Amino acid sequence: MLPWLPPHLVAFPPVSQALDEPDGLLAAGGGLTPEWLLSAYRQGIFPWYSEGQPILWWSPDPRMVLFPEEIRIRRSLAKRLRNGGFAVTFDHAFERVITTCAETRADAEGTWIDDAMRQTYLDLHHMGYAHSVEVWQAETLVGGLYGLSIGRVFFGESMFSRVPDASKVALVQLARRLQHHDFTLIDCQMHTPHLASMGARDIARHRFIGYLEQNVHAPNPADLWPTEPP
Repeated sequence: MLPWLPPHLVAFPPVSQALDEPDGLLAAGGGLTPEWLLSAYRQGIFPWYSEGQPILWWSPDPRMVLFPEEIRIRRSLAKRLRNGGFAVTFDHAFERVITTCAETRADAEGTWIDDAMRQTYLDLHHMGYAHSVEVWQAETLVGGLYGLSIGRVFFGESMFSRVPDASKVALVQLARRLQHHDFTLIDCQMHTPHLASMGARDIARHRFIGYLEQNVHAPNPADLWPTEPP
């Protein structure tokens, strides 16, 4: 039986108890406060659910991750980075990025970024944990991503593109910045061909948890998230 988490006590079962089918489903219930989410991410757990469902918590095995130094930039993407007319910023438009991610997923597959989740990530942004990468053409926001930065790990949540390769540009620039600041990995959560084409790969959950235990309590560099306008 799937454990049901009471909202008043922030506590998760061990990730080793996650189901094999569906892969990684660990528990239901709990809450969507910053306290719940920070505890979850530090333990290798994330929320993922559809409209009308209770909060569902996951820790799949294997786990898709991207080591920043392994980012793969194909020739066509390198050309787009040089000549695509993109400008990239960090934390300049967090609310617009998460709102657009929600809209994009609603168009494609049914949104799972509901109002409660969106508000919690906005709170985490104001607390200095949640961050965004924005990709612009002129003054138009054409792509981006957001996630949580905890210690030396970035937990990716969602991305979007309004023009070809815009989300790839965001991921490349994020990986470059994180590599410069000695981050260990980017958590990509679940396997997708898109992320695999960028160099992400699956690792066993126990290895992923080991990386977290070694890195989530490290301090963030003070200059990691600049906020220059585009």
